[in-house]
Amino acid sequence: MDFGLVLQTDPPASRVISLMKRAERNGFTYGWTFDSAVLWQEPFVIYSQILSNTTKLKVGPMVTNPGTRTWEVTASTFATLNDMFGNRTVCGIGRGDSAMRVAGRKPNTLARISEAMKVIRALGRGEEADLGGTVVRFPWIRPGAELPVWMAAYGPKALKMTGEEADGFILQLADLYLTESMVKAVKTAAAEAGRDPADVKICVAAPAYVTEDDSPEALAHAREQCRWFGGMVGNHVADLVSKYGEHSAAVPDELTDYIKSREGYDYSHHGRSGNPDTQFVPDEIVDRFCLIGTAEQHIAKLNALRALGVDQFALYDMHDAQEAVIDAYGSTVIPAVNSAITPTGDATTNPAVDD
Repeated sequence: MDFGLVLQTDPPASRVISLMKRAERNGFTYGWTFDSAVLWQEPFVIYSQILSNTTKLKVGPMVTNPGTRTWEVTASTFATLNDMFGNRTVCGIGRGDSAMRVAGRKPNTLARISEAMKVIRALGRGEEADLGGTVVRFPWIRPGAELPVWMAAYGPKALKMTGEEADGFILQLADLYLTESMVKAVKTAAAEAGRDPADVKICVAAPAYVTEDDSPEALAHAREQCRWFGGMVGNHVADLVSKYGEHSAAVPDELTDYIKSREGYDYSHHGRSGNPDTQFVPDEIVDRFCLIGTAEQHIAKLNALRALGVDQFALYDMHDAQEAVIDAYGSTVIPAVNSAITPTGDATTNPAVDD
């Protein structure tokens, strides 16, 4: 299983770069950031520094959207980074919850995302793309350029489109029941579209908080540090309820029931521990959607996710133990999850490099 680190691009950018370097030293292979131009600093500028200060880490937004940048600019930015550093980017894309709403716009439609994915991927690979009647191609792209496009999704139509069109699926929660259901929907859609379902990478993204023990006090603190995530997911869930109804066969109650007492959301606290708009999120949802507890408990849940077809776990690291969690994953969790059995039966691991 691959492991990714997800951060906000809060200033100073040097700290974002430092944490990404620390992640690579500890066995992480992907570095993701939020992309919301009003709330945080410009991620693509920071990606250039992350790439220049690491050797193999792949970077990308979780997620960008087709509304805040023109598609050829998005594609050119990715392609330039890939030309400089060697195909080390991934374009994560979605509707643009915070990025669009904070700027006074509505999130993008699925139709617009579909069109954008095709254009961005094609241009990023050096192929021609139609920009609404004008066909263009980047003449400076060298042979072998790649730009995978991974789509974030929750609802049935988005899951279907992900399976049909995207190179990867980003699921922003780690609930085992919902992961199984949504991965199945994506893989089924891929197969029905004539694609090999294995070609669609599966990335589960959620906060992780490693505790020294599973005492009530330790778990309570971990839950408070991660409760913000249920509120962030709740924004997407509220859109689904608005579209499909409170109880719909299209969207499972296991995803929608918890937002009944949701009263509003202030994006100035978006993605941050202590968010006052997320007190409606019950402990059960934090436990289901996130990874909290001892390293052994993380390992068990990650193994369960891998058994459901998950290729990558991307760790949201917005809490009061950023370095500690990166190091715990590097020293204990990642080696255990990625341990292998040799033909002779001996266990082998990939220990992390000390920070």
